[in-house]
Amino acid sequence: MFFTSIFEIIGQSIVFIIVLIIILLLVAIILGQILLQKDKLIFPKLLIFVSDILYTPLKWLSIKLGFDENMIDQIGIDVRNQVNKNKFKKIDNNKKILFLPHCLRAGTCKARLDETGLVCYKCGKCCVGEIKEKAESIGYKVFIVPGSSFVKKIMKNCEFESIVGVACYEDLNFTMMKLNKFTPQGVLLSKSGCFETEVNVDNVLERIGYFDIYPKSKKYNENTSQLCVKENEQRAK
Repeated sequence: MFFTSIFEIIGQSIVFIIVLIIILLLVAIILGQILLQKDKLIFPKLLIFVSDILYTPLKWLSIKLGFDENMIDQIGIDVRNQVNKNKFKKIDNNKKILFLPHCLRAGTCKARLDETGLVCYKCGKCCVGEIKEKAESIGYKVFIVPGSSFVKKIMKNCEFESIVGVACYEDLNFTMMKLNKFTPQGVLLSKSGCFETEVNVDNVLERIGYFDIYPKSKKYNENTSQLCVKENEQRAK
């Protein structure tokens, strides 16, 4: 009788936990949709907790419900960008690092690789040189990295308080999760992949605060001339 009661309690507890998790997942999806569609952030700490701790089941459920497979990663990125925005702006640019992915470079790039990543020659074949030059002009340390091992080494050897990353959905979301204590900000690639990817230059400059110092003289459309596709455009011509 005693053991029967114990097993009943355990069974009820398991059912309760499963129901609670399902409710949390559904609430997170609803709050995430409100954020993405209306740009309204509600219960950010709950969103971050659920998307971090229950990432895999949350992504599985969102796909089963017919949402885009990248939605959960985008929610995680957008939440952290908004939550960290004010604190990030208060940090001196000299204490910030900008990480750019090496896949942004042109296919004919001749940049050499050293212990900190690619050494950009600013040849103008892609937008990496432009972003690097402008970010460094306002105090950032900029690194063009082939992988996470370079990021870890750079972080170990540099003094910094915050980071900005440019990457695809999943990589950017996971990186911001792991580096949450460094008030991260992130910019998504406009075109993902492993070769000649693209990013909106204005989005990067906006995120690092470049336009706070040098206000834009012209607004660019996200799908036009400021994408990092310079060499591709030349080939098309």
